[in-house]
Amino acid sequence: MNNEQKVEALLFVAGAEGISVEELSNFTGYAKPAILTMLDNLEKNYEVNSKTALKLIQTGGTYKLVTKPELASILERYFDRNSRSGLSPAALEILSIVAYRQPITRIEIDQIRGVQSGTTLQNLVLRNLVKVVGRLEEPGRPKTYGTTDEFLDYFGLEDIKDLPKLEKVGEDSELDDSDLFLQEFESKMNLNNKEK
Repeated sequence: MNNEQKVEALLFVAGAEGISVEELSNFTGYAKPAILTMLDNLEKNYEVNSKTALKLIQTGGTYKLVTKPELASILERYFDRNSRSGLSPAALEILSIVAYRQPITRIEIDQIRGVQSGTTLQNLVLRNLVKVVGRLEEPGRPKTYGTTDEFLDYFGLEDIKDLPKLEKVGEDSELDDSDLFLQEFESKMNLNNKEK
């Protein structure tokens, strides 16, 4: 694995949040000028490679991988289809975690779920069910997420306080927090769907 692949891998997992030169330097151990050279090389490689769907951009001090503009129409069809369809179990799980623990960072969501949540979280932002509500005052200034008015409408709630109360589970239970969240949300959704 070469140095640029390490930087590219970090760009990929950073997703839509992006990653700063300082963070890339901290994670890889390479000096900032070397990181900037690698980013420049990656950007040029994406530009000249007609077989890749990606390009590298810089916004607000962070670098991120995005799709090339000429792919917009197919991606719009994908997101349009997803916006009309129901929510996946992963999306419901993330929504419920955000609803009960907001404001919460993507890393905290990942820790609760035990898997990466970036792509599904971004889809929820695109569907306007979740939004960025702030940033933490710590290195990297991670975004914090919360629910939207659209979220309340989607689940037939007037206020976030109307969420079902979570039951306490004993230590001998096989359910973890994320299972509880998912069950509560599914039961609420089923109830709302019956009322409509």
